[in-house]
Amino acid sequence: MTVARPFRAVRYDTRRVELSAVMVPPYDVIAADERAGFFDRDPHNAIRFELTREVAEEAAADYGWIRGTFDAWRAEGVLVQDGEPGYYVMGQRYVAPSGETLERIGFFAELALEEYDARVVRPHERTLAGPKADRLKLLRAAEANLSSVFLLYEDPQDELGALLVAAFEQAPIGTARDNAGVEYRLARIVAPAAIAKIQGFLAARPTVIADGHHRYETALEYRREMRAREGDRADAPWQSTIAYFANAYARGSLLLPIHRVVAKLPAPSEEAWRKRLPDWQVTRLPRIDPDRIDAYLAEHLAPHAAHPAFVAESANGDPLLIHRAVALGESLMVRILESEILGAVFGLDPTAIRDGAVSFPKSAKRAAQSVRDGEGTVALYLNPLSPEAVFRATAKGDVMPQKSTFFYPKVPTGMVFRDHRAAADRSA
Repeated sequence: MTVARPFRAVRYDTRRVELSAVMVPPYDVIAADERAGFFDRDPHNAIRFELTREVAEEAAADYGWIRGTFDAWRAEGVLVQDGEPGYYVMGQRYVAPSGETLERIGFFAELALEEYDARVVRPHERTLAGPKADRLKLLRAAEANLSSVFLLYEDPQDELGALLVAAFEQAPIGTARDNAGVEYRLARIVAPAAIAKIQGFLAARPTVIADGHHRYETALEYRREMRAREGDRADAPWQSTIAYFANAYARGSLLLPIHRVVAKLPAPSEEAWRKRLPDWQVTRLPRIDPDRIDAYLAEHLAPHAAHPAFVAESANGDPLLIHRAVALGESLMVRILESEILGAVFGLDPTAIRDGAVSFPKSAKRAAQSVRDGEGTVALYLNPLSPEAVFRATAKGDVMPQKSTFFYPKVPTGMVFRDHRAAADRSA
């Protein structure tokens, strides 16, 4: 079902540049005050393919400089294109919130675009119009895929695992380390037998977008524009994009919860929680130390992962474990939280949530600090979804509430690029 082709990547020549100095996080997780640091880190830093230096410049940007920069770096030899198509294997070694060291190993490929109705590439959350309009301007100007969609596939038996690991010994490209301490290694797979196995494995399966919904939908819109202009040519480069594929069931594929912070509405008292949620059990918990909050939630919230459950914390009150004895089954806690808690308790509909009534900190520690700093009134801590829940929901065509999942680590920009203008960009 999923068409994942080997391709001739354009990538940094690791003899000329340090990957650590030129790679960047995805554009949508780079804070405004972090942009200048990436621009200044190296004159060839990949942020020049993603963002303007100042946020204020973004609205008027036509990204016209990107194509010229891309071509200039190729002419200088900073960027090179491989001579034969392959898959590009990337490992990301990191320390999980539990303290355990893990490594996620996946690979970059050329992904044939499919509309969502085909149920081949499946979304799991809604998107916003603003980011897609911005990314479409960039794609038109660049005529290249410069950042990757992140897809998950189901491989409970890890049938591709050994094949991917072997690439680091057989055809290594380089290593890197990012600001968060994540260690990277990059390699290629070009052996025909290995390519055939990977291609055949994915051809029998759908995939789920873990991250990059805006990028994928932008690629679809660009394809519609190009079809209207040039006709529906099967071999056109805009029929595809680049994607990073990872096994959802591998130990290194970490799925973290995204916690919620209610911005301004008053925090309910313990008694108010009991009255508003008569079918739920409310238990007072010890105070939270933000520096140890991951261990705290593992102790108090994780044992209730099979049931509707969350921890609520206000700045001036004791944390409360709020849960129901009934099993979750095929229900999703993020959907229950949106309807029964944010909706029924706080009176917030999805539009109000999207418009900023709720924030989505990147970690439990940041959520805890938000209520302590007065940036929110109530933090709502959740258990993570399971990969099975994500695939089950998307198989039914369900779209989850905003910010339901946080797949870690993020897939950086700067490992591989795909140039639409390059000759023989695709494999035969």
